[in-house]
Amino acid sequence: MDRKFLLASLGAFCFAAQAALAADLGYAPPPAYLPPPLFTWTGLYVGGQIGYAWGASAFDTSGFDPVTGAAIGGPLGSNPGGVIGGAHLGYQYQFNQLVLGIEGSVDGTSLTSTGVAALPIAFGGSTLTASTSAEVQGSIRGKMGLALDRVLVYVTGGVAFGGSNTTFALAAPNLAPPIFATASTSATRTGWTAGGGLEYSVTNNWWVFAEYRFTDFGTLQSDFLTTELPAGAYLNGERRLQDNQVQAGFSYRFDTYAPVPAVSKY
Repeated sequence: MDRKFLLASLGAFCFAAQAALAADLGYAPPPAYLPPPLFTWTGLYVGGQIGYAWGASAFDTSGFDPVTGAAIGGPLGSNPGGVIGGAHLGYQYQFNQLVLGIEGSVDGTSLTSTGVAALPIAFGGSTLTASTSAEVQGSIRGKMGLALDRVLVYVTGGVAFGGSNTTFALAAPNLAPPIFATASTSATRTGWTAGGGLEYSVTNNWWVFAEYRFTDFGTLQSDFLTTELPAGAYLNGERRLQDNQVQAGFSYRFDTYAPVPAVSKY
């Protein structure tokens, strides 16, 4: 009986000692388990792009030489082309696999072209030159895409704006007096743009993309100064301002989504 009482007393003492030691050292709960955040295309993003753009149509001219009765008309057959690159800013939200968003972009371009046409009869044998350049383009577009985990296939379209410079020059050195007439037009145009692309998210915040878009700014027309041409003569030039562009780039998405709640795991 004494032995059982002694063993029970010893067990109670050890349990009390262990509890006191744990109270002195402090109790450390098991670490909280934080699952990795689920990937999403939702958020504000910013990035850059670069590529190539080329024109979709040439210059068209029309005119009349009252001295020879020669009519002037036809395309000059020169389409602009050059590098195009800049930056973009956008926001998109993912609903299951559907991704909707809005994006604005600004690009600098080196699009230039020059077309030359020889007019053997008009104005005693003359040369007509047309040159164009575009330095800046931009757009504000909507986006709609299908998310396949880290791959996003999308279409995009909206309003486009851009600046262009166009110059027509007529040289008729064989006339007396010779004619050297020029007309230049600089304009900021508003049009539309549409296209599509593919994005791949390399990490939760970074993705790369490739995109094609077609842009139409309408028709730009230039009239030569009538005081530089013979009486009754006229010469007009116009260009349909269209271009295709293919660009590749990158985007960084800021973490604006709600954090995943912690879940304890033992």
